[in-house]
Amino acid sequence: MIEFIETLHWAGVFQIILIDILLGGDNAVVIALACRNLPRAQRMQGILWGTAGAIVLRVALIAFALTLLSIPFLKVVGALLLLWIGVKLLLPEEGGHDKVAGNVSVLAAVKTIIIADFVMSLDNVIAIAGAAQGAHPDHQIGLVIFGLLVSVPIIVWGSTLVLKLIDRYPLVVTFGAGLLGWIAGGMLVSDVIVAEHLGTPSTAVKLAVEIAGALLVVVVGRWLAGRRTAGAGRTAG
Repeated sequence: MIEFIETLHWAGVFQIILIDILLGGDNAVVIALACRNLPRAQRMQGILWGTAGAIVLRVALIAFALTLLSIPFLKVVGALLLLWIGVKLLLPEEGGHDKVAGNVSVLAAVKTIIIADFVMSLDNVIAIAGAAQGAHPDHQIGLVIFGLLVSVPIIVWGSTLVLKLIDRYPLVVTFGAGLLGWIAGGMLVSDVIVAEHLGTPSTAVKLAVEIAGALLVVVVGRWLAGRRTAGAGRTAG
């Protein structure tokens, strides 16, 4: 362990931590949104397990990141999945916490975090893999793991901060879901198959699709939430 630290490529570690800070903001939002309906006593448990699962997944993705991004339609499928997650996060919970076992709620939150992180990490891992290239080949994966572990407290702190904002300003949930739609739009137009048939999108086109993705999630999510609330009201009446 001491030898590994002594031979560590510190420039690469710094770059990986910086990348995670800059690109990890959306992950913190997803973690907070997924854990917002947990009882307060279980929120940190959901954040920690979700973050741990996301980090392990990201390390695995980095091992074959370039191959992943060259698979046609992968980003299209990922974008659709992210749109669904964004809409789902806007829907009210069916039943209260008293009707749902705590461990099931935590498990559901962790599952949402890992799925969303998998989708959003496809681009992020390329940057991290690139930052690790300057290190010795035998140390590259170790460097990535070290850099990601150092950045864990930043992600956890960011998630708890967003949770506090959600408790105080419920509208933050809508902005967070819209962010997922925005990311999905950007992924959609950057897929390999889309670029082959339509060419690399201009900045204006990419921006328009990102805005459309954000609006789609918010509008559909709000509409479905309204229908579910109305249905629950009729059932109660």
